[in-house]
Amino acid sequence: MSYCFSKKVAMSFDEAVLSVTEELKKEGFGILSEIDVTATLKKKLNVDFRNYRILGACNPPFAYRALLAEPTIGTMLPCNVIVQELDGGKIEVAAVDPLASMQAVHNRELKSIAEEIQLKLKKVIEQL
Repeated sequence: MSYCFSKKVAMSFDEAVLSVTEELKKEGFGILSEIDVTATLKKKLNVDFRNYRILGACNPPFAYRALLAEPTIGTMLPCNVIVQELDGGKIEVAAVDPLASMQAVHNRELKSIAEEIQLKLKKVIEQL
């Protein structure tokens, strides 16, 4: 089982960040955190790294259900989505597969929630 699903998109890096954010909103997700990996690596290590952004996406109703089903599941939230620039300027958007990340947690209710989130995140990636 792969731990993520992804798609290469025909748009600029900034356009991809905006587009995936909008598609996430359509599926009920907000962005709780945004990490500019490029800027962070430059600041902390003084290295140049390709455009790479991590978006911490959260769908509050599903997060609430997950927290009720498994009290420490917050250690695995939010759902991360990345936008990265590949060689040749190609842009890739990838989202965590919640079923893969929840495999270690043996909780049927949580698995059901992860399946629903998986469908939503796959739809986001497909719509790009």
